[in-house]
Order: sequence, then C-alpha cells, then structure tokens
Amino acid sequence: MSTQQPLHSFHVPVMGIGFTIDTPVKVAHYGIASVMSLVDDILVEKMREFYSNKLNIPFAPITEKNSSDHRAERITAYLNMVDKIVLEKFENMKRSIHETGEEVQKYIDMLPDLSAVKKQFQEMVAKNTVKEDIAAWIDKQLTPGSIDVNIMTKLDKDNWRGDEKLSNEFNDAHAALRGYAQSTLRSCIVFSAGMNPRLYGYIEKFNDFYPDETGDIKKKIILKVSDYRSAIIQGKFLAKKGLWVSEYRIESGLNCGGHAFATDGYLMGPILEEFKKNRQELIQTTHGIITEALKTKNRPVPPSPLPIKITAQGGVGTADEHNFLLNYYGLDSIGWGSPFLLCPEVTNVDDHTLGLLANAKEEDLYLSNISPLGVPFNSLRGNTKDIEKQEYIDKGRPGSACPKKYIQLNTEFGEKAICRASRQYQNIRINLLDEKGLKEEDRQKEFDAIVDKSCICVGLGTSALIVNNLNTRTEGPGVSVCPGPNIAYFDKVVTLKTMTDHIYGRLSIVNEATRPNLFIKELQLYVDYLKNMIAETPKPFSEKQMKYYQLFQQNLDEGITYYKQLYSDFEVKVAVLKNDVLDELNQIRTELHEHTLVTA
Repeated sequence: MSTQQPLHSFHVPVMGIGFTIDTPVKVAHYGIASVMSLVDDILVEKMREFYSNKLNIPFAPITEKNSSDHRAERITAYLNMVDKIVLEKFENMKRSIHETGEEVQKYIDMLPDLSAVKKQFQEMVAKNTVKEDIAAWIDKQLTPGSIDVNIMTKLDKDNWRGDEKLSNEFNDAHAALRGYAQSTLRSCIVFSAGMNPRLYGYIEKFNDFYPDETGDIKKKIILKVSDYRSAIIQGKFLAKKGLWVSEYRIESGLNCGGHAFATDGYLMGPILEEFKKNRQELIQTTHGIITEALKTKNRPVPPSPLPIKITAQGGVGTADEHNFLLNYYGLDSIGWGSPFLLCPEVTNVDDHTLGLLANAKEEDLYLSNISPLGVPFNSLRGNTKDIEKQEYIDKGRPGSACPKKYIQLNTEFGEKAICRASRQYQNIRINLLDEKGLKEEDRQKEFDAIVDKSCICVGLGTSALIVNNLNTRTEGPGVSVCPGPNIAYFDKVVTLKTMTDHIYGRLSIVNEATRPNLFIKELQLYVDYLKNMIAETPKPFSEKQMKYYQLFQQNLDEGITYYKQLYSDFEVKVAVLKNDVLDELNQIRTELHEHTLVTA
C-alpha cells in the first residue's frame, strides 16, 4: 500500500472486540483508517469463514487439532484476507470512474472541504477533463485507509497444552503479535493498556518493524498513552531495541469508551499542551537512542529523524472541537469512536443494542466494576449481557462458563489462572465468603462485588455474530457494550456519509447548545470520580491516601487554571470554548473544593 499521508483527519479507533472486527472492509477503500481488535482468534476465524462464504473464497479451518500455533495462524489468515478484500474494493472504486463514477464520487465527497485533492478533482470535473486523465490522477492521488490492529498488552496470559505450560511466545498477546507480524499488511499496530516489557521485547524478532535504508517501516508501532511521561518512557524503551514509535495516541482517561484508565487528575488539555511543547524533544531523544541501537544490530540507520504523529481521541463530538484539536495542538488525526456505534455501515451493532445507544441519556452511561481486569469499565444500562448475568445470579448459578478464556489472569487458587467472571472463580469466592460468618449486610456487599464481574471477552464480540447471522451457541446471545459518555449526545442512526459530514462541519447531528464542551465534560467526570473515591474510602484517611487525594485535587485545580488561561487567550474567537465556559469552570472548581472534603 502507499505511504502517502492520509487524506482524512479522523480515524475509527478500536471498539470492543467485535464492533470494529471488520471495519476496514467497510471503510478502508474510502481512505478511512480504522483499528481491529486481535483479542479473539475464535471470532476472527468465524469472520474469515463468513467472508470466505460471502465472496466465494476457498476456506480451510485452522483448529487446535491441525495447528500447534492456531491462534497466530488464524490471525494471519484473517488479516491477509482483509488486506486482499480492501485492495480489491479500492481498485473497484477507482475503476468506477469509467462507469457511473458513483464510488469515486463518494470517496471525494467525504473528504474535508479544504482538501487539496478534493479541490483538484472538482476542478477537473468542472473542466470536463477526459476520464482517462482523471483515472490516471486517481491512481496517483487516492489511497486506501490504513488497516490497523490493536493488542491490549494486559491480555497476555500464559497458555497450556494439557499439563504442559507453553513458552512465552504462545502467550495470548505474543501469539496475536506474531499473527500480525507474519501478515501481508502494511499498516500499524496499536499497543494499549500500558507497557508489557516481555511483549515489547518480542517485537524485536520481526523485520517488518524496523526501518529500511530510506526510513520506511512496513509495520509501524502506535502507543496509546495517557500522558507525556508514559510516552517518553515507552518510546525510549522501544528505541533501545531499535524500534521506532511512529505515533503516540493520547486518549482521555475517563471521557472514552471501554476500560477507563483514569489518570491522577491530569486532564486532556494540559496533557496535549505538554506533547505540543515537547514534540521535537521526543523525536530527538528517541532518534539518538534508536540510532545507536540500530548500529549495534547492524541494521540500516535512517538518514534523518523519523516522523512522529501525535493523535488524540476520547469525547470529541463536534467539528469545532475536531478542528480546534488539530489546529491548536498540531495533532495529526482525531479518533471518533463511540459516535460510529450508531453507524451500521461502519460497525457491528445488533438492533437491540443500537436502539439502547440511540436512546441513551447521560444517566444511562456509567463507570462499572464488571471487568475481570479490575479496571473501571464504561457501561450502558440495559445491555443484554448484564440482563443475562443477573438471570444466572437469580438462578443461584452466578458466573460464566468461560468459553473463550482470554481474561484468565487470576492465580489466587493455583498456577493455572482463571477468570474472575467465571463460574469456577465465583463459586470458590462465594464458598470462602460463607466461611467468614459476616453480618448479612456485609456479606451481601461482598457477594455483589464478586458476582458483578461479567464475561466481557465474549460479550464484546457477540454483536458481530448477531449482525452477520452467525452461530452464537457457544457464546450465547448476551451483548456487552462499552460506549464513552459522549454517546449521550448522539441520538440518530446515521450513514457513513452523514457522520463524515458531521465531523467536517457540513452538517450537525448533535444538539450543540446542550452538549458540554469535551474539556468541561472530562473535567466534570474527574471531579465526580474523585468524589466517589473519597466517599467510598473508610475514614479516617491514611497519610498515603490523603496525599494521593490532595495530589489528585491539585492536578484538577491546575487543569482548571490552564483552561481559564486558554479561554482568555482565545476570548470569544473559538467556538469550541463557549461564552459560558468560565462560569462552568468556576462552578466546577467550587464543587471540587466544597464536596471533596480534602484540605491541603
């Protein structure tokens, strides 16, 4: 694929396990980049069979019986198929110029209005340029969107074959990485959920991640990070291995979908400001380190520092916000996640869940404790997986049968890890609870905490099966969904064209008068998060707890000061910061000091 710069200024991030499992097939031929999850090789194999049947491609199943490396091989086979499908659809799109031209026109129409490529095309059409010349221009100028993948670094459990513990390379994330590394894709891999030194060391084994003599890298590394400190630590760690981080993808800690990796009160605006200020330092520092590492490995050394992209996602909902982030912070792309859950052309969302999302209000979206990872998880009230979970609890059979085992990370009860959402784990914990002889109220509280964990590694993939009429006998019909709080302000099921028109300001599908600015929304989420932590912590606080809460509050205070300065610098020129933003900031600061009860 081409190494030209993307024509769009947004990307579709990974969502859940199945919601974006085939999104590149749906959008990449229009030049839009998107990210697929590599968690679930069973789902991947089902989707490979689905597309094989749909497109009359020969299909040979890859099973545990016929392959000792089935996880990696399934992932490679699926990614190679997606790569081939996208290239064929892209070529068909280009060839449509000789027929109706409808697909080419759709590609062009969705581009930003200020796009030079869009203007050139419109000029050629206005001049009645011959189709052969337009076709030659299309070949040079239009590119498919990147087919990117995501590995959640925490999901790297050891695997066993009978009673034999397999070597590290057969761990879940390691095998997924190998599956991607051995594919034909020229794209990016996103590592999320923090640093995994053992996994990062494994990247060294694959040539596609290293730059060639020209500085070109076939498979680029993207790190999803929450702050600059995390970025430079991980960037230097990888540079010492001769590996370049081509993009740092900053995600809001709380104003996002999926797992919420909350910062200690560090807010999006100040974090982006730090990246803006230190971007060149980040490039120069890591360039110096990677140069020495590549020399040591006798690999080609790029003639000049390689580029680094800085992108952001989490809570962006209007064209004004999109453009402000791009222009003020110098970002390269903005991730639009949750709103695309309301776009069936892009994501796999079953009809019931689609209705819940379209009708969701602020109070329907909440941070839950259902994830077996023990990390707060964004949830939507009324999802069918929660209903299914409660039915099992009511029958006296709490927990999941754990058919996929991807989050078997708990080793409290033996060397072979089990999942905290499994029936096995919950039964053990409940039996131990009964031995404690607790008061009924205390027992119920602990019981509720045990059975609250949900089988999300199944639930987050099931919707893709339902939408494509695939068998859910093993998984069951329950769907988990994990939108960000921003979905509350989107209430219509829309087409891909309508969503891109909204992103680029050609129309609006949200009520911008009632929707809070993304910075204000995140700030309020953090204040509420701090208040809840304080309320749930037994009194009196330890010295360590008090220091932590004071630091958290101080960081929020500094964030408010930053936003007030940002607003005063721009005054009323920037629509992204509404006229009442100062009042909102003052109200939140008052709430922060009045209700958190933490004093310096």
